[in-house]
Amino acid sequence: MRARTTRHAIALGSTALMLLGVAGCSQPAPEKESKGPTSSQTDTAPGNLSIVEQVQIAQNGAAVQAESGTVPADLAGDGKATCAPVTIAMAGALNGPDAALGINIKNGVQMALDKHNAANPGCQIDLKTFDTEGDPQKATAIAPQIVDDASIIGLVGPAFSGETKATGGVFDQAGLVAATASATNVSLSDQGWKTFFRGLANDGVQGPSLANYLKNTVGDKKICVVDDSTDYGTGLAKAVRETLGEVADSACNISVKKGDKDFSAAVTQIKAQSPDSVFYSGYYSEAAPFVQQLRDAEFAGKFVSADGTKDPEFVKQAGNSAKDALLSCPCGPATKDFADEYSKKFGQSPGTYSTEGYDLGTILAKGIDSGAVTREALLDFVRGYDGQGIARKYQWTETGELTTTLIWIYKVQ
Repeated sequence: MRARTTRHAIALGSTALMLLGVAGCSQPAPEKESKGPTSSQTDTAPGNLSIVEQVQIAQNGAAVQAESGTVPADLAGDGKATCAPVTIAMAGALNGPDAALGINIKNGVQMALDKHNAANPGCQIDLKTFDTEGDPQKATAIAPQIVDDASIIGLVGPAFSGETKATGGVFDQAGLVAATASATNVSLSDQGWKTFFRGLANDGVQGPSLANYLKNTVGDKKICVVDDSTDYGTGLAKAVRETLGEVADSACNISVKKGDKDFSAAVTQIKAQSPDSVFYSGYYSEAAPFVQQLRDAEFAGKFVSADGTKDPEFVKQAGNSAKDALLSCPCGPATKDFADEYSKKFGQSPGTYSTEGYDLGTILAKGIDSGAVTREALLDFVRGYDGQGIARKYQWTETGELTTTLIWIYKVQ
């Protein structure tokens, strides 16, 4: 079984490894955003399978019509912005088993700042990246480096919930905007931090939305819920289990560990219950071997996961076993113009949270253009921000949550 997993990963993943190495090389001149409706976004992996958007849903699981014709904020402005050189930081996993998610965000931020800088020669904003590998302990060691750098006046990150929880107090004490493009654990906005801003829906929205979609719209009667024991995985799984109620089968309420590759015990437990679906609450690096082992054991039910799995790497590593997987995500699809520009710049399609990284980079750049060139001023700008991005509208509550949130369902097909 392990040998089969390796063969699938090698066969489908070699091109991806080459593409990841391209990130951040070229810097073409900016192009104007389309003013037309949002177009379909496909997260493409080598082979015949892709992650394709299906439907946007509300918290009751019902379909919601996606908005069309919205115009994202213009990064270029009038091209006359002036400022002393300043720096925006990005912190997240840029190496390690889940690095694709961090690289997606970094590329989005980089594209936003490159477009801004090309259009505004009098106001150049630097991007400084910090690789946490998604590890809370490593992030804790890196956070002081960020706040001690006086040139850094804003941060996009951290990327994962565990590292955000471990470092949020440090950024709050320093008065540094910390806008995460991807950390979804509900408790992050309950810490009393005044500098925390979440650029997407939290798991208190994602979990119930997905659970109600499976229970009420799809019609599942029995679901096994498996979490990876991380802050992200346990928080999302809790929200899903609570919403599913009796549909979440207590006989296959399973916790595994981040880094596990042998899921034979969980597979046996699941097979004994014959559920309609298995929901895995964790990241793609474990979801891939898990779904392979489920299919190898001839499990015929649906495999369902969420934003931690919604990346082309999941498809590359899982191969044909990923076919028909359903993936929820608070991440918004890209416009066609954004996807084309991103692909031209980085040699790969935008992935999960590329649009959120771009939007948050845009917001910080707009603040700097307005004259908010200190940490305090940029914090005030973000607190009062109300504007449209590629992924969604951005406006925050006092606790750093978005005022409007919806979830997307994607399918591997």
